[in-house]
Amino acid sequence: MPDSSASLPSPADQPGELPQDVLIVGAGPAGLALACALADAGLQVTVLEQQSSERLAEPAPDGRDIALTHRARDVMRRLGLWQRLPEAEVAPIRAAHVSNANSPRFLRFDAQAADCEALGFLVPNHRLRRVAYEGALARGAAVRLLAGWQVREARVDGDAATVVAAPAQGDGPALTLRAPLLVAADSRFSITRRRLGIGANSRDFGRTVIVARLAHEREHDGTAHECFRLGNTLAILPMNDRQVSAVVTLRASEADAWMALPPQAFADRVAEQFGHRLGAMQMVGERHAYPLVAVYAHRFAAPRVALIGDAAVGMHPVTAHGYNFGLYGIEVLADLLDQARRAGRDLGAMATLAPFELEHRRVTLPIYLGTNLVVGLFTDDRPPARLVRDAVLAASDHLPPLKDAITRQLTGRRPGWMPDLRKLVAALPPLPPLPGRPTMPR
Repeated sequence: MPDSSASLPSPADQPGELPQDVLIVGAGPAGLALACALADAGLQVTVLEQQSSERLAEPAPDGRDIALTHRARDVMRRLGLWQRLPEAEVAPIRAAHVSNANSPRFLRFDAQAADCEALGFLVPNHRLRRVAYEGALARGAAVRLLAGWQVREARVDGDAATVVAAPAQGDGPALTLRAPLLVAADSRFSITRRRLGIGANSRDFGRTVIVARLAHEREHDGTAHECFRLGNTLAILPMNDRQVSAVVTLRASEADAWMALPPQAFADRVAEQFGHRLGAMQMVGERHAYPLVAVYAHRFAAPRVALIGDAAVGMHPVTAHGYNFGLYGIEVLADLLDQARRAGRDLGAMATLAPFELEHRRVTLPIYLGTNLVVGLFTDDRPPARLVRDAVLAASDHLPPLKDAITRQLTGRRPGWMPDLRKLVAALPPLPPLPGRPTMPR
């Protein structure tokens, strides 16, 4: 049967009839961080999640370590989530090194040269999930978490969005929830997005990512390495306590053989591919494998609907922007909904949501397309592509403006001249209704 962090209402007091301004589907780190932001803005939020509350409260390590930018860290700080992370679990990235197969050319980024304390901060994904859950619970009655429910239907009916959910495990009566605004935050394979008829561009790279934590002999000096090898890509991410997170991206057909290696044989293979620069390596914990699929939704907002996190943009991990984009979107959307609440405007109207669509697309689309282009180039092992890669690395290293632009994307810092587009758009008068605008599909 489904469960909740708080007791469910009685059948006579149906959850769908309780006051709620926003209904969020998905209690991952993006959905729960948005719930925290909206609660802080004075809104009543319900979060619907398929997993049990026990799994949400104690998420298991999944091998993924997330690189957060300065802007993402600032968002988490304002939500009181960063402060909940154990200091020992936050590893600064002081430099980044990009290499191309056996070429002597490489590209290096340095925090000191960029005049910042670190290029970014690595945090285990399960820690991010846990602090987001704790933060949501700390908002008390403003955030109602309903765990153990699976979406069966999602639709828009005039002045409200409706979700019909069923118990994720076992049998039981369906649950109907209505709110002025529905937010899909249920992964890049979002069921809610599909139920609402919102499509997405999806790119299956035909690759599998294997992640594992490794201990090693020599100091890594806080340097992250992205090694575009012939046949596979190896990322070495510097964690604390003389450990690294190894991320091996290879053809899906080769993943089973890598996963079947004994732990020490796997560690030895990673050490060999990294040129033994950190000495001998040993496995710490388990390996995990994930299919590599990138997703970009056709729309981030529609009448009474918004998409956040991977449901909006699911990135290839090479540029480490996945959760960062989620937090950027949360910052923009929560600010707009706060303004709408204060002005007494409809939370789910397109006049309220349009600036979020515009700003989030402006921030994410160039990086999404650029990342896919870079991945295509740097995983093409044909000789012409290898020559182009060498030229790209050489040009990037010798053009300070280009290198500075890449550094800004790594850190999440805006250049001083760039306007905050969402504030410019929010200052415009409300948009008139579009003649003949089709309704959302049921």
